[in-house]
Amino acid sequence: MTVLPPSVADLSDDDLLDLYTADVPDGPWLRVNFVATLDGSASASGRTASLGGDDDLRIFDLLRRVADVVLVAAGTVRDEEYGPMVLHDEDVAWRRAHGMSDHPVFAIVTNSGSMDAGSRVFTEAPVRPIVLTSGSGASSSSGRALADVADVVECGDESVDVDALRAALADRGLDRIHCEGGPSFLGALVAGDAVDELTLTVDPTLEGGEGPRIATGASPELRRMRPAHVLLGDGGVLLTRWVRS
Repeated sequence: MTVLPPSVADLSDDDLLDLYTADVPDGPWLRVNFVATLDGSASASGRTASLGGDDDLRIFDLLRRVADVVLVAAGTVRDEEYGPMVLHDEDVAWRRAHGMSDHPVFAIVTNSGSMDAGSRVFTEAPVRPIVLTSGSGASSSSGRALADVADVVECGDESVDVDALRAALADRGLDRIHCEGGPSFLGALVAGDAVDELTLTVDPTLEGGEGPRIATGASPELRRMRPAHVLLGDGGVLLTRWVRS
């Protein structure tokens, strides 16, 4: 007999939010959200857009809905062509009803501070973004230009320290951290034992080739997680949630 997990299509948004907020304690909590193929590739033809399907996008939007801050590395912002952090009207309405600001803060991680201050990410942002960078990145010419359009926060001397990053967000009351990549940044978070939760969509495809894993770099030890739930999405996609053991 084939036993399948519950279907996303059978659950309301409130049902899904209950599942994804269960066991989240008060205080800072860092959730990482990724999609991967069956053979472990974090992209197809260099990007994630073709992976996951509509149910993955639904969960993606719901996870942003409950976040205080959306955290993304600068390389992913460029590669995935991010725009300003603007939520859908229904998400804004939900946040207002729950006493939250209309949109989460957009926090971008860059060791070098090398970002375009004229990007729509900054110029059309509904909430002033945060750039988390190193001391050298903040003092660079591009880092100084970013200070006109974002709060530039130093979290290390030559590279961003993940403990300092988490502390900087917590100091601003941004406890619910929703991280969207990329792989090298996730590798740094894993190495720093900073990941409280992984929400991973498994796309039922085989990429082959040399596609990146969801995390790169070395960690001093295994970071054990425990399963919280598995859901079945459209087209055989599996939507999984793992929390710190």
